[in-house]
Amino acid sequence: MAMTIASNYSANVAYRYLKDSDNDATRSLAKLSAGTRVLSGRDDAASLAIGKRLESETAALRQASVNAGQAGSMLQIADGALSSISDVLTRMKTLATQAASDQVSDAERVYLNDEFTSLRSEIDRIAGDTEFNGQKLINGSQTVTAGTIGTDIEAADGFGAITFDNNAAGVSNGDSFSIEYDTTTNRFTVTNTTTGVAQTSEQVTAAPAAGATQDVRFDEFGLTLTLTSDFDPATAITANNTFDATVANSASTTFTYKIGTGTTAAEDDLAFTLDSAAVASLSAGLAADTLSTRAAAETAIDNVAAAIDEVNDRRAGIGANQNRLEFAAANLASSIENSEAARSELLDLDIASEMTAFTSKQILMQAGVSMLAQANQMPQNLLKLLS
Repeated sequence: MAMTIASNYSANVAYRYLKDSDNDATRSLAKLSAGTRVLSGRDDAASLAIGKRLESETAALRQASVNAGQAGSMLQIADGALSSISDVLTRMKTLATQAASDQVSDAERVYLNDEFTSLRSEIDRIAGDTEFNGQKLINGSQTVTAGTIGTDIEAADGFGAITFDNNAAGVSNGDSFSIEYDTTTNRFTVTNTTTGVAQTSEQVTAAPAAGATQDVRFDEFGLTLTLTSDFDPATAITANNTFDATVANSASTTFTYKIGTGTTAAEDDLAFTLDSAAVASLSAGLAADTLSTRAAAETAIDNVAAAIDEVNDRRAGIGANQNRLEFAAANLASSIENSEAARSELLDLDIASEMTAFTSKQILMQAGVSMLAQANQMPQNLLKLLS
């Protein structure tokens, strides 16, 4: 190669390799700082895609594990309440056995009956008061529906639907409600005319667009009014717009917990059905039993025994579900551990290996800087030939 002053090929080559070493060292330093070997798709596109998918799966599995823990807590609360009811029933059977014996007079049976009746009321109180995050567990479920939009409340007024929440508070079967709209305040008022309780909505100043709807919420009653584009905020709605509520009760409540990361119910959901532990659901005759006579006490003994069997059956079911949850939680923990390990294998950085590579690149950078300095000195040697 000719020796020239106009261009310095050696310096250009040295600079190119120095720049490559600097880029490699910078990328290595970034990986060390981030703790991951795949900073972007250019590093390893396949590993990035798989690793991120595993990362999202692991995050979902962790939440599923929390869900399983919450399900266990819910079942534990229900079991604790049933344990208390079992204790109450044990005392009631003791009282009934005492009243069924002739060493007790009718006057004394009155005292025993007073306690028996109070304890029976306590069972219903426990069943109605046992909740988890506001949801009643062993009191059955309640479905509330609104009367059909009809003569007074018309679709032409802009009412698309009237919907109650299930287990809506403050609503009883046959309660009558009225709806008003005040054009001065631009607010709806719903009144339970049976109880006199009323609630006013937030301001509603415009109708929904054509084809759209707008929900107006009344949390006091668990009620939602759905408005259509036919609603006219310039026209008052008077209190003769009425409808009734219909309450239907069932003897059980089903709670569904997501313990998987998919949407297949059989694989990703666990459903727990908790039967009502109210007196009427435990024994057909227990609600009317008294200890006023020896014969009545004999009947009460059988009915209390039947109720105890029902409580034990419910507790056995809860216990089975708790055991199932423990296995589900253990499986989730194993899945989280293995998914995290797989993700780590793809994305996490081997610090020792990368630090060795970074040190090598630093040495190459230092050598490149030295060689570039030497290459820049080479044209100056040619000046000696000109002197």
